[in-house]
Amino acid sequence: MHDDRSIVEHRLHRVLNERIQPAVYSTPEPLAVERWDAPGEPVSVADGLSASYEPSAAGDRWGPAWGTTWFKVSGRVPEAWAGRAVEAVLDLGFDRQMPGFQCEGLVYRPDGEAVKALNPRNDWVRIGDRVQGGEEVLLYIEAASNPVLADHAPTYEGDRLTASDEPLYRIARMDLAVFEPEVWELVQDLEVLGGLMLELSEGDARRWELLRAVESALDALDLTDIPGTAARAREQLAGALASPANASAHRISAVGHAHIDSAWLWPLRETVRKVARTSSNMVNLMEDHPEFIFAMSQAQQLAWIKEHRPEVYAKVKKKVADGQFIPVGGMWVESDTNMVGGEAMARQFLYGKKFFLDEFGIETKEVWLPDSFGYTAAMPQIVKLSGSTWFLTQKISWSRTNKFPHHTFWWEGIDGTRVFTHFPPVDTYNSDLSGREMAHAARNYQEKGCGSRSLAPFGWGDGGGGPTREMLARARRLGDLEGSPRVTIEKPSAFFEGAHAEYPDAPVWAGELYLELHRGTYTSQAKTKQGNRRSESLLREAELWAATAAVRVPGYSYPYEDLERIWKTVLLHQFHDILPGSSIAWVHREARETYARVREELETITAAAQTALAGDGDGTLVFNASPHARRGVPAGGAAVQPGRTGEPVTVTDREGGGHVLANGLLRIEIDGRGLVVSAYDLGARREAVAPGLAANLLQIHPDFPNMWDAWDIDEFYRHNVTDLVELEELAVEEADEEQAVLRVARSFGASSVVQRLTLRSGAKVLDMDTEIDWHETERFLKAAFPLDVKADRSAAETQFGHVFRATHTNTSWEAAKFEICAHRWIRIEEPGWGAALVNDSTYGHDVTRDIREDGGQTTTVRLSLLRAPRYPDPETDQGGHRLRFALAPGATVTDAVREGHWINLPERSVPGSGTVEPLVSVDNDQVVVEAVKLAEDRSGDLVVRLYESGGGRAGAVLTAGFPVASVTGTDLLERPSADAPAYEVSADGSVQLALRPFQILTLRLAPRA
Repeated sequence: MHDDRSIVEHRLHRVLNERIQPAVYSTPEPLAVERWDAPGEPVSVADGLSASYEPSAAGDRWGPAWGTTWFKVSGRVPEAWAGRAVEAVLDLGFDRQMPGFQCEGLVYRPDGEAVKALNPRNDWVRIGDRVQGGEEVLLYIEAASNPVLADHAPTYEGDRLTASDEPLYRIARMDLAVFEPEVWELVQDLEVLGGLMLELSEGDARRWELLRAVESALDALDLTDIPGTAARAREQLAGALASPANASAHRISAVGHAHIDSAWLWPLRETVRKVARTSSNMVNLMEDHPEFIFAMSQAQQLAWIKEHRPEVYAKVKKKVADGQFIPVGGMWVESDTNMVGGEAMARQFLYGKKFFLDEFGIETKEVWLPDSFGYTAAMPQIVKLSGSTWFLTQKISWSRTNKFPHHTFWWEGIDGTRVFTHFPPVDTYNSDLSGREMAHAARNYQEKGCGSRSLAPFGWGDGGGGPTREMLARARRLGDLEGSPRVTIEKPSAFFEGAHAEYPDAPVWAGELYLELHRGTYTSQAKTKQGNRRSESLLREAELWAATAAVRVPGYSYPYEDLERIWKTVLLHQFHDILPGSSIAWVHREARETYARVREELETITAAAQTALAGDGDGTLVFNASPHARRGVPAGGAAVQPGRTGEPVTVTDREGGGHVLANGLLRIEIDGRGLVVSAYDLGARREAVAPGLAANLLQIHPDFPNMWDAWDIDEFYRHNVTDLVELEELAVEEADEEQAVLRVARSFGASSVVQRLTLRSGAKVLDMDTEIDWHETERFLKAAFPLDVKADRSAAETQFGHVFRATHTNTSWEAAKFEICAHRWIRIEEPGWGAALVNDSTYGHDVTRDIREDGGQTTTVRLSLLRAPRYPDPETDQGGHRLRFALAPGATVTDAVREGHWINLPERSVPGSGTVEPLVSVDNDQVVVEAVKLAEDRSGDLVVRLYESGGGRAGAVLTAGFPVASVTGTDLLERPSADAPAYEVSADGSVQLALRPFQILTLRLAPRA
């Protein structure tokens, strides 16, 4: 037989696209179109329906960037169409090559009921299955003219304050048409069989069977009468569609999903509308397809629907009760996991799972994070403590260097907790269930021979409208089809239960799931990151002092509602395109404004509680919110602070220029360039700075990655570096026995920096308070600390502990981690001595090693201070910044933990007298109190969260500063934990604790009546 594959395949492509698909709709009739361009921000549905409309028509331009236009379309069903299926085809001017990221619409009936969304590949509204002739049609469309910002080019369209007012779209089509169901089914048959055919090998007889069936179908089709001959063509395909799958075929659990970024290339307010549109689509699809299952994560998005679109929410709740609309994830948003603080990560689950329980009575079991940019090694323990069982992500398939070796595995965290985890081998969270994607999933699946199942999230996200009826048609045909994996639409829980049952001894991956991409997100949008860190710290303070006042001060009322509202605001802004700095300018402008409001509110709550606690008096009480005692003030308490606690600080001139600072613990030499050339640990008689080199050296690199400007830094940025050593000013700004401050000023490019280097009495750190007026473009600013330490690994703080990473590049896995994330501290050590860097808002770091000519090793730790990418925000990080960091020579892990908290939790001085004893205290610095708050159920119980910080076992005595009736171990939702031991409370209110390495422990203390 001659090889005619190419001829038949090209014939199918052309006939399908140019003849059959256009014939799905016949005898179109234009609808009358009117419009109202809403001024400013979106209006209510009632206002949109009652507006004054003006005539419009197909071909008219509409929609400036971020505008809203309301369309009113009306018409009458022709008498000749009686008994036929009729749809309105409403094309707002979509680019069908992009399933989302552009204009969208939501269709309403005249009474304000939302019908369904309009999206690039979902632009129809069913008028009726068997219409009556003369039936009137009247629909309203709320159309959003969101600009297309997905081309990775710098643009000012990403903020309504700078966007143009030129219309972006042109109405393409507003018609009534007869829907030809047999033609539509033929399209689905041919797409499924044609797509499968192309994925089979040329040597597979099944490919040739499909080719001949397709050819026969095309032969049976009269191109001048496609509706009349579609059934005849389908008969030629029936045999090919009826042939069952192989017994060993891979099994795919298809789960409807629409990944909607809570903000990204659109502002938060637009996401509120996106989720209403998509949810309307889904409940509409469910009405016609009872087999359809749709999973939705992010409690915040459901809360938005409840608040802003209660009529849509009522439909969603019904479908949840019916078992079709499935809440998943258990988090408030799909957050970043690299930079979110430990307590904030716990609250993501507390408030996310609580919402699902309160609203739907559902305990979510699967953590659903398909798109975050890497996953902290602390996550498995947090997942388990939240009452969740499984973890799903897809993002690691984006790694550029190494292919992850598993798709189903046990993920082990820093404390040893394991969680059953799945990476969908379909390698997308926006599958369309095409033959190509299903074949890729089966081929790519790495557990063959041990497992046979994978999950495929399907549906267009980010404004694409979710799963479509075409996808459901593909799933039906792929349920049992020779040559294809078996595709079944089912709940995520059904997949995980089946996968676990068949593969209980799956391999183990220990440690973080590091994404070998998007490393620049540790640094981009510094003010957003700073707002997050400071909000987390302020929330700790507000809860601690409010709880203390509620227990100690008669009449003080704990601000439950305010704290919950503020927490949810902070959690929202930890979404994986906000905190990482990868959203448009509008998002980050609003984030800065929001963080300022959060700070003001939390300062007010804290001040009110501290004032109530301090009482009357003309003295000054110092409040210490840190989990460690500080300069005579207990952790979590307040006292009159004693005077200087260490030797006096001295400042002398340095030979050759510069100054020498000393305080009996450290001797710091700053040379004439304003650089730290010596940081000598007097107690250990050990130099921290590598010989011949200088620390606190600011360095600037070009920063123009191959793609993903705000997201990525590519390793080649290191090929060019400029040391910023030119000095404008070096002066002693302050010098007394308490502290010495040196002022160092420099200029570079269009920017300038002023640093204040401070050594305090009794402190074993050198503080660097850095003010930068930043006006660079596509540049990367780092602060380098070359240390005389032979370190093979670094320890970086993560949630509730720390993670080790190699300093060498022996393998491609280690080499790929050329930029890493740390929270409040990063530390390197050799046996017997180490050094740490702590910071108040920096996350990006890199650690490298080099062998000197003298045989010693220099380990250089660098903080990533600022970037200046131009997409998606062309003005990223421009302007003034204040960043604080400190060098701690000789620091142990416990020292690093302590100093990291101190730099983030400054003392507060309040007028008053006496002392404020801590509500709870712990006698072992290795055990850190992470949170002190009142219980969410408003019972008056105190909730204390602690963790072991050193990576070893720890015993401790927790002592309550109030009468305690009982102590109960709980999960993150403050429910009794079945795994918790029975705690015995001593007469003095103390409890003996024993913690595993990095164990998180949540205790609920019930006050004695």
